[in-house]
Amino acid sequence: MIKSTLLIAFSFILSSSVFAFQDMDDVKIEVVPVNENIYMLLGRGGNIGVSVGKDGVFMIDDQFAALTPKIIEAVKTISDKPVKFLVNTHYHGDHAGGNANFEKEGALIVAHENVRKRLKEDEKNTDQSGLPIITFDNKMQLHLNGDDIMVVHVHNAHTDGDALIYFPKSNVLHTGDTFFNGMFPYIDLKSGGSVSGDIEAAKTGLMLINAETKIIPGHGSLATYSDYKNYVNMLEGIKANVLAAIEAGKSREAILADESLTKNYMTDAAAEKSFINGPKIRGTFYDSLKSED
Repeated sequence: MIKSTLLIAFSFILSSSVFAFQDMDDVKIEVVPVNENIYMLLGRGGNIGVSVGKDGVFMIDDQFAALTPKIIEAVKTISDKPVKFLVNTHYHGDHAGGNANFEKEGALIVAHENVRKRLKEDEKNTDQSGLPIITFDNKMQLHLNGDDIMVVHVHNAHTDGDALIYFPKSNVLHTGDTFFNGMFPYIDLKSGGSVSGDIEAAKTGLMLINAETKIIPGHGSLATYSDYKNYVNMLEGIKANVLAAIEAGKSREAILADESLTKNYMTDAAAEKSFINGPKIRGTFYDSLKSED
């Protein structure tokens, strides 16, 4: 089980069990137009992607259970149709916490097989509700709202069940938590995530898109191709720096304390109040890279 934690900067909470005790009355769901019939919904938790059209509402992730009514009301401002299809980018509660609610609303839930497995094994899900009923291993395509939506699994990245969702005609990519825009990433090593996998996931995303693509990250503001590429450069740079420190014989404690390994991308002071600060990201890279030896 993942211990629940509150992200100060983005109110990023990993478990819906902690969320149940948070006051969400003041949360507002902001609808951000992205491209053509694609929108991004900002609230509390992971960014939501929405495609609207004649086939109904296709939604990517659903934040926390208690926010479902507000999310539904926000969707009504851009479509008079219900959420018909729901894809989970991964299983964390800030992205899939509303599954059971949208299941009751009639949504068809789709995700990687590992997402279903982890949600099914969650001891809090005693009634086995909100499980994806369509799962895939590597990739799948959905032909909805005039687009040929590509759903691509990227393995051992943020978790072991991550998916990228690309809308070729609209030229929009939703990355889930394989991309944190403007901040250090959270790589969930205990749920199958890895540094090398996260880098490969971002490289896969870059191969799918072009310089004009608009990108909905798991957390952070709407991003550009340049933002995404800078993110890959950051991951690769930190990896190289931490590997060099490991090869030089530095201990984990020394690496956690060595701001020089990450300061070219973000200073410890700038990241101090983020969920993943400087010492945390250096510790994640150390632990992941040591396990990959």
